[in-house]
Amino acid sequence: MSTSFTEIAYFVASLLFILGLRDLRSPETGRRGVRLAELAMLIAVSATLLHNHLVRYDWIIAGVLVGSVIGVAMALFIPMTKMPERIALSHSFGGLAAALVGVAEYSRQSATLGSGKMAALGFEVMLGAVTFTGSLIAFGKLQGLVAERPLTHRFQNPLNFILIGATVAAIGYLVLQPAQPALFYGMLGMSFLSGILLVLPIGGADMPVVISLLNSYAGLAAAATGFALSNSVLIVCGALDGASGFFLSIVMSKAMNRSFTNILFGAFGRENGNGREPARSAQKSLLGATIGDALVVLGNARSVIVVPGFGMAAAHAQHAVRELADLLEQRGCVVKYAVHPVAGRMPGHMNVLLAEANIPYDHLYDIDAINFEFAGTDVALVVGANDVVNPAAKHDPQSPIYGMPVLNAEEARTVIVLKRSMNPGFAKIENELFLRPNTMMLFGDARTTLVELAGRLREAGT
Repeated sequence: MSTSFTEIAYFVASLLFILGLRDLRSPETGRRGVRLAELAMLIAVSATLLHNHLVRYDWIIAGVLVGSVIGVAMALFIPMTKMPERIALSHSFGGLAAALVGVAEYSRQSATLGSGKMAALGFEVMLGAVTFTGSLIAFGKLQGLVAERPLTHRFQNPLNFILIGATVAAIGYLVLQPAQPALFYGMLGMSFLSGILLVLPIGGADMPVVISLLNSYAGLAAAATGFALSNSVLIVCGALDGASGFFLSIVMSKAMNRSFTNILFGAFGRENGNGREPARSAQKSLLGATIGDALVVLGNARSVIVVPGFGMAAAHAQHAVRELADLLEQRGCVVKYAVHPVAGRMPGHMNVLLAEANIPYDHLYDIDAINFEFAGTDVALVVGANDVVNPAAKHDPQSPIYGMPVLNAEEARTVIVLKRSMNPGFAKIENELFLRPNTMMLFGDARTTLVELAGRLREAGT
């Protein structure tokens, strides 16, 4: 295939990537955006494989087969509730691929590299390695293989700054003197170590932002790979990925009322961050409820706002939520869903789970669109959410989440909270919503509770 035809294919693929990213802004067009991005990737990969500079296909075919097996297995066997872990693993693979391409290119032409290409290779390897190990640590924290709490030490920030500075300095020297393999592989090792040390001090509360930021690193690594290989489609799609991940991280930070520096270096999320014990000391003030109590309230409700959280994902309860909502709507009740931008463990986590349960997109509302409606709502049904409905964020300056925009669930006439226990959320602080006089606590597995509520409601309607 001629170079001009390849460039035309890359241009079409780049355009489709841009259109796909645009469609991902809305749940209504999100599926189309994914399809456009898939088509773009197919065109880009096909054009690359048909290019006449390729002389051997055996290793490429082997890589395609291994990657396809891994990808299909991840798609088939990893449930939607584990999407954050899957995304973290995908980032790690992408980062490792970028780093390995950089290593291969350096090994092949280290003696003849120009300064521009060496700079691109250096940052490609650095960002790819940081993404690889950082994503693996994020996966470990999400999966419970690594402690969710911040793993900190006294000199963590100075050490991280020194390590990153030394890595960048090594790249700078390599730009001037490329034929320094020992320094190159030393820079690679420091980059792997940086990814580990940068993510270990970050607590579970900040994992959504960390995942988004790692996505940005992976995109920048891909863009650097494009410069190193003179590949236009890699430059375009890498820049899109890097920019979108960066801006999404900003949006997530604003949703948490946090700055980047506070997230990356503040070790937010350490246990008992406000110095107080979780709600165990106040449990006597809780209003415990039974299935029958909740059934009476829901049966008489004319309006319900469902607030999903990570507890819904952990219990695989999204389909049970949909079943209960359908029964309520059959009784004339209006059901809406309030989706907080940092609910769950990755951006859009709740939207993905609710969409999987075939909940209509026009029933999903973000915080700005739904918050004023709680005051006129009969029931706020909180399914496994915690910090995103904590009123302390609005009035307690001593709270670690003070200033974070939260859902006004406490303003509903009745709040029904489904939780396994009184264990705190990612922020490791008590939630005063659970102690409000209009709050009913239903303890137990969310899916089991919702299924029983739906069954009893169905029986009451027959």
